[in-house]
Amino acid sequence: MTYEAIIGLEIHVQLLTKSKAYCSDNAEFGGLPNTQVSPITIAHPGTLPKHNKLVVEHAIKMGLALNCDITRVNRFDRKNYFYADLPKGYQITQDKTPICTGGYVKIKTKDGEKQIRLTRIHMEEDSGKSMHDQDLNDTLVDYNRAGVPLIEIVGEPDIRSGEEAYELVSEVRKLVRYLGICDGNMEEGSLRCDANISIRPVGTSTYGTKVEVKNMNSISNVKRAIESEVERQTEMLNKGETIVSETRGFNALKGNTFSMRSKEAANDYRYFPEPDLPPFIISDTYLNEVKAALPALPEQLYNQLRNEMGLSEYDTKTITEDKATAFFYLSICEHSRNYKAIANWVLGPVKSYLNDTATDIEDFKLPTSTIAELIQLIEDGKLSNSAASQTVFPALMQTPDKSALSVAEALNVIQTSDLSLISGIVSEVLAKFPDKVEEYKSGKKGLLGLFVGEVMKASKGKADPKLVNAEVVKALE
Repeated sequence: MTYEAIIGLEIHVQLLTKSKAYCSDNAEFGGLPNTQVSPITIAHPGTLPKHNKLVVEHAIKMGLALNCDITRVNRFDRKNYFYADLPKGYQITQDKTPICTGGYVKIKTKDGEKQIRLTRIHMEEDSGKSMHDQDLNDTLVDYNRAGVPLIEIVGEPDIRSGEEAYELVSEVRKLVRYLGICDGNMEEGSLRCDANISIRPVGTSTYGTKVEVKNMNSISNVKRAIESEVERQTEMLNKGETIVSETRGFNALKGNTFSMRSKEAANDYRYFPEPDLPPFIISDTYLNEVKAALPALPEQLYNQLRNEMGLSEYDTKTITEDKATAFFYLSICEHSRNYKAIANWVLGPVKSYLNDTATDIEDFKLPTSTIAELIQLIEDGKLSNSAASQTVFPALMQTPDKSALSVAEALNVIQTSDLSLISGIVSEVLAKFPDKVEEYKSGKKGLLGLFVGEVMKASKGKADPKLVNAEVVKALE
């Protein structure tokens, strides 16, 4: 029998705030264990939580970016379950009034564009971290992460493959980075994804038994885990076995899922309204302020580069994949309209330099106006591409305050357009290869490249290649 996968993702986004969701404790990643806690984080009796306004702002931004409706009257709830790394014994979350409802994420698949519907986005707090490898006999708990603010993005079961899930998580990670609300680093736990997976015979509408898969620490592992779990469930049904509702982990080394615990039902959490946090209302004025502060988003920039600037699909996708790269590209475009050449430089020499020096593009020292000047020098025939990228560009990185023209002149690589000079070099070169000249005239037109190369070499790369090509052809007629 042929089955289809029914997949829904729950994506936890750790928000970039200085303080935790409900207290002023430091929320930064990487502190020594249990150094970023207070009586509120540890849930001492008598301590009370407070709203963090930036958490609300970040959640609204994500909702607007994902086409959601924003809930105006918000309340918090207690979700009761006991984990060793959850100090209060319950989690402050949103059950009945998630801050965002509906919405969708656009993804691109091999079959075209697809919208993955969203159920909701709600705010909540993170738990601490259990460490099983620090002590031979005991599990140790670090509460630094406890109380760090999260939003959970809950998707509808519209995904049909691991590839689609990969694209969805990639798109969400790109969005949170553009919005500046999360660094998106899955390896640090800033972005975490759970997948709810079931299968059913193709052509039927009844859902199968759902299994939740956790512990996927990269986008590629989300894809691998889903594909492994779909394969496991398919084999079980083909053998007549029963799939049970459970929570499973993913072993990245073995490439398979493993059982962790039976799946909790909703009533196991015993939700009830959080009595220590008052409701808050999102006004029209505040919502409009957040809307006005939204940056340009990936889809908007994609359309601008693809449609207005005429870049290829590859160039557009690569440049807009990263916010800093996209805005770096646009910054150069403020000084030049040679959009394709700018893309070539951003994805070529600039990217190579960043990779070779392990430098972030935000720390790139060369002014974007200087890159535009380099491109114009090439356009004007004053510099060859090779001289610009291999000689002038490295020198500019050492002296970023200088102009491209002054560095090119100092390096003596400015191209000459002096026709009499070029014509003289062409005559000298052709005189050295009388046999090749005869072969060319006999029909071996491929020798043209040899002559042009020899002229460029004789001019030490300073002759304008276009003029050289024309003069060689003219001399051989």
